[in-house]
Amino acid sequence: MADFGSYLKKHTEALVKAVGIEAACEVTGKSKATLGRYYSESDEHSDRYMPVDAVAKLEAISQYPHVTSALAELQNISLSYDDRKPNAPRSNGVNSDVIALSQRFAMLMAEYHQSMEDGIITVNEAKRLLKETSMVQQVLIDMKLHLEEEST
Repeated sequence: MADFGSYLKKHTEALVKAVGIEAACEVTGKSKATLGRYYSESDEHSDRYMPVDAVAKLEAISQYPHVTSALAELQNISLSYDDRKPNAPRSNGVNSDVIALSQRFAMLMAEYHQSMEDGIITVNEAKRLLKETSMVQQVLIDMKLHLEEEST
């Protein structure tokens, strides 16, 4: 983990600075000094890292998940950002997820049908299919999270 230390500390610092040190202190309940230790490069703080719950709290108010993306990059994992901005939160849990899944799947099939009318899927059509597939995947992730929430 020593190889990753500097990289993670730089991304931790970027997260704190993106949120603002004062806001970071308020959200995490940590002092400026403690937050500074988490991204300090000095030898005495080389084994200190920000706790995962603090990272989650900060990334929830940040415009970019600095630490999460750094961890993903270190493991050669790619992340996709969910930029959906619904007007109102869905509150029906799994039932609304099933409806959303049906609607999204219908949209995917409509795109597929339209793309296959001439027997060839063009690059633009493939991009639209990929976008619809990603939206179906996001609904499935939402459903999984709701099921996990309901089972605990």
